[in-house]
Amino acid sequence: MVELVVVLFLLSLVAGLVLPAAGRGIEAVELRAQVAKLSAFLRYGREQAVTKRVAHEIRIDPEAHRLTLSPVGSDSPRAQRQLSSRIQFSADAPSGAITFSPQGFSSGASFRLEAPSGRAYRVTVDPFTGRVTNSPEPG
Repeated sequence: MVELVVVLFLLSLVAGLVLPAAGRGIEAVELRAQVAKLSAFLRYGREQAVTKRVAHEIRIDPEAHRLTLSPVGSDSPRAQRQLSSRIQFSADAPSGAITFSPQGFSSGASFRLEAPSGRAYRVTVDPFTGRVTNSPEPG
């Protein structure tokens, strides 16, 4: 009987230590998934501008965590992406939109995605090449 109590105590102790760490791991995976989703959508916007030979813009709504792709001057969206509301999302883009030209250039932008734990990533769109890169932020 004493052995059973000791085993149950050890199991509860291990569970108390492991579960919080697993939660942080899940949060990190969700953050990386949102970074990949944002990066892929930005690359898609550039690809549409180049292949259709029409300038496209991605409008950014940081409060709603929403991105909308459409040809420049058009009100009908070609595609939309919704980012997780659990991730803090901020954008540094001129006029709240990124424009991709048919030549592959962009107006440039930078995004910061942060998990509740403080872990953050920066996604950047180069204005000269339209290249999308992401990297973890220190801290």
